[in-house]
Amino acid sequence: MPTEKHEVKVTGMTCASCVQTIETKLNETPGVTRAVVNIATEKATVEYDPSKTSSAAIEKAIEDVGYGVLRDEVTLNLEGMTCASCAQTIENALKKAEGVSYASVNLATEKALVRFDPLKTSPARLIKVVEGVGYNAHLPAEEEMEDRERLAREKEIRTQRNNLIISVIIALPVTLISFRTAFGGFFESIGLGFIPNYDDNDLILYAIFVLATITMIGPGRQFFVGTFKGLKHGSTDMNLLIATGTGAAYVVSVAGTFLDLGAGYEHVYYDTAALLIMFIILGRYLEAIAKGKTSEAIRNLISLQAKTARVIRDGQEIEVPVEDVTVGDIVIVRPGEKIPVDGIVTEGHSSVDESMISGESIPVEKGEGDECIGATLNKNGLLKIRATKVGKDTALAQIVKLVEEAQTSKPPVQRLADVVAGHFILAVHVLALSAFFFWYFYGYTAFNGYGTPFLFALLISITTLVIACPCAVGLATPTAVMVGTGKGAENGILIKGGEALENTHKLNTVVFDKTGTLTEGKPSLTDIVLLDRETVATPMQELEVLKLAAIAEKGSEHPLGEAIVEGARKRGIEIPQAEDFKAIPGKGVEAHFEGKRILLGTRRLMKSTNIQTSGLERRLTELENDGKTAMIVAIDDHAVGIVAVADTITEYASEAVEQLQDLGIEVVMITGDNRRTGEAIASQLGIGRVLAEVLPQDKAREINRLQEEGKKVAMVGDGINDAPALTQADIGIAIGSGTDVAIESSNIVLIKNDVRDVVSAIRLSKKTMGKIKQNLFWAFVYNSVGIPIGMGIFFPAFGFLVNPALAAAFMAMSSVSVTTNSLLLKRYKVRAMKKRRRPRRVGAPQPSPGG
Repeated sequence: MPTEKHEVKVTGMTCASCVQTIETKLNETPGVTRAVVNIATEKATVEYDPSKTSSAAIEKAIEDVGYGVLRDEVTLNLEGMTCASCAQTIENALKKAEGVSYASVNLATEKALVRFDPLKTSPARLIKVVEGVGYNAHLPAEEEMEDRERLAREKEIRTQRNNLIISVIIALPVTLISFRTAFGGFFESIGLGFIPNYDDNDLILYAIFVLATITMIGPGRQFFVGTFKGLKHGSTDMNLLIATGTGAAYVVSVAGTFLDLGAGYEHVYYDTAALLIMFIILGRYLEAIAKGKTSEAIRNLISLQAKTARVIRDGQEIEVPVEDVTVGDIVIVRPGEKIPVDGIVTEGHSSVDESMISGESIPVEKGEGDECIGATLNKNGLLKIRATKVGKDTALAQIVKLVEEAQTSKPPVQRLADVVAGHFILAVHVLALSAFFFWYFYGYTAFNGYGTPFLFALLISITTLVIACPCAVGLATPTAVMVGTGKGAENGILIKGGEALENTHKLNTVVFDKTGTLTEGKPSLTDIVLLDRETVATPMQELEVLKLAAIAEKGSEHPLGEAIVEGARKRGIEIPQAEDFKAIPGKGVEAHFEGKRILLGTRRLMKSTNIQTSGLERRLTELENDGKTAMIVAIDDHAVGIVAVADTITEYASEAVEQLQDLGIEVVMITGDNRRTGEAIASQLGIGRVLAEVLPQDKAREINRLQEEGKKVAMVGDGINDAPALTQADIGIAIGSGTDVAIESSNIVLIKNDVRDVVSAIRLSKKTMGKIKQNLFWAFVYNSVGIPIGMGIFFPAFGFLVNPALAAAFMAMSSVSVTTNSLLLKRYKVRAMKKRRRPRRVGAPQPSPGG
């Protein structure tokens, strides 16, 4: 049975260990084939066998290890119910609807509460389910579906902000009183002697005990609750480190306050506990804000969607929710309005701003027959558009889906981080315990520690616990992937997952399919040549040869054939229908007309049919050297002439080739043209290697040969005809996809037909991977250096120890710095614009070096 995919919004994750815990639990769940958890997006993506488990069981597994699941929820107002049977009918229909995990209908209030997966259904579809069983439903006026994910994020930021305010208000007096007690002379000297100290007054000691206790059970409660939930289900996370460190400082202080422990134990560490919690909450508050910013790109894309559409139904123009538009509907879009769905213009003319989808700032002219992308902005004319893609099939919906999947996936470089995270918490506790025993039994005496051996060793072990930062390790990769893929999507570059992102920056060879990438793919007729004629043929003779070629190609959809047919029509030739037509891949076409066989194609076609072409060879060579595609025309067993067509090199092809070469990447052109034609085009673009006369089915084999040379190869094509080659390449890049962004054979989809986006995709990959490496380097170096310092490595030589509160500040800033570093990617300009170049005809004279 095929697997299904379920995506879950997870709450309560704080570090990479949380990710590891949830992934382990999900992968151990019967029926789950693959589970990936992303801390930056706070989502779990699970592939499972629906015959063995369910989405509800998957969500329960997450909750079983102490984390929460955020479900979308909506209340529907119902009309038409008269009895309990009506309520049961609606409830059963909703429960059976795809994506619904819970439904409850209340007859008295005439409301239905529904929890659902927003990836599989929507409030509009739920309303249709109710209407489908004979009742009416609508959303309450005040409850247009809000972004529950955004609300949850805002709630987290608000909660941590309130916790921070409380912890700061409490930590300040507790710290001042503690420092006044410890450094009384210094405080007297700077005029702060009025601050009380608890050595002189037990009431002051009891007061800071109360304040510290409020901190522990108020702002600090989240750490102890998280620890309890984790230990209850046999897992550990960042909360355990914080709870152990702050709990130890607090418990020792309480014991020193209320018990007579003897000399050396009268000092308390309420300030340590209060400052630890304050700094850690500060870190979580800043991290929540930063993580919200990393997902801005996907939220911005979702917000582009039009809410309503104006359609013609039964001859009337009516406004409907965009979810109600169906394929084939005629949609009316006025100036200044968003185009609600993908479609084709049937009437009208306007310019359309597609920058929100493609990143192209210049509006695109649209007229009858042109394709429009949903969510783009109609600028200045009224358009009538026939809907071709609606709902989850629109380009915008597919883009959002691709970006979400990319942001949830993990690049291979994260595997090391995952291995470290899986053992981090336990390892830090072992190190903290080892540090305690070392300093208690040996180090305190050997290196002249202060206070009592127990308290000295305890403070060092607390510092070790709180200075460690698994958050930085866990956030290093996903935050950069989120920002990088989001930045690409804003510019029409869709990178399908972390592995594609990582592999793209390793490329050293880019192979371009010639037609439609380096050239426009819209060739035109340029030459007609007759057999054995050294002078220009007479018009009548030319038209006869052209008519034969056009008859042969009339049934073809190949761009070269269309160019010949178009050229014949422009010359006033009526083109009769051939009696039959057969395309011969990589060679040409064969047709029959009035009892004669017409062949049109390459030398190989003529050779395979034993037709002599020696009288045309000189002219064939000349045309090919000019970069033109020359095709031989034959009737029955005799060649009668040549027709030649030329394509136009795309506007920025030479610029893209030059920029790729500047990056140290070899550029290769692959084409079905003969070698002379291919090399003529390549020379104009500065491409040094040409794979010519390659049949469509052999392109993948040529890519494989390059890989056998040790090259990391990208293949750039249209994503349809080049599918095997795109799949074979290390990175398949589909260019000019327009609304067709769900091209399975590619790793990267470029919405615009602009070859410079190939360069932009590679540069973005390099930049993003650079950020990931910076983040991982910082995360590992910080922990590798910070933990030994926290364990007191500098105390024997320099008498230096890090205060636990300062260690907490370092830990908090470590995870914030990783997220902030990833956010710097938002400033990166994906494409550096250069002077615009005009497209030129293949074979056209090139300017001289001095011109």
